[in-house]
Amino acid sequence: MYSPNDKVAPISTTPTTSTSRIDSSGATTSTEKTNVTENQNTTIPNTSTSLNLSNQGLTKTPNDVFERTDLQELNLANNKIEGSLQAEVRNLQNLKVLNLSNNKFSGVPAEIGQLKNLEVLDLSNNLITGLSLELGNLKNLEQLNLKGNAYSEVDLATIKKTLSTTVVIEVD
Repeated sequence: MYSPNDKVAPISTTPTTSTSRIDSSGATTSTEKTNVTENQNTTIPNTSTSLNLSNQGLTKTPNDVFERTDLQELNLANNKIEGSLQAEVRNLQNLKVLNLSNNKFSGVPAEIGQLKNLEVLDLSNNLITGLSLELGNLKNLEQLNLKGNAYSEVDLATIKKTLSTTVVIEVD
């Protein structure tokens, strides 16, 4: 629940890099990586597929982020976000990389298991004690980083049973 003491940066961006890719059909797609800065009141451009909100001192993920259904990469690392990521993360169906490292997350929402395109999930260095068994639904997952957490080994063992054996799971 939001409180007036929560630090939520206004969403504003400054383009940092732009890349082009050719997909299997030969079509060219453009990706613009952006950085968010505080205290500027501009909107996130709809063309960006990567959003870097790291090192912003956030205590909550801005709700506007979950409206960005085009996002392929979301970096929320090195903030002060507590509790669990909002359930609205399920809206980010194109997400391939989700970096939640170095925060104060205590849990993982079951809705992350609905991110069918997710390839990399970094949960390292949080306060996570329980893992959502729905992480086992991530059929495209290639890398899961759980270092620096006190999660349940039983939960991880259950999740491993449904993940591909090729998934790299980083633990302490």
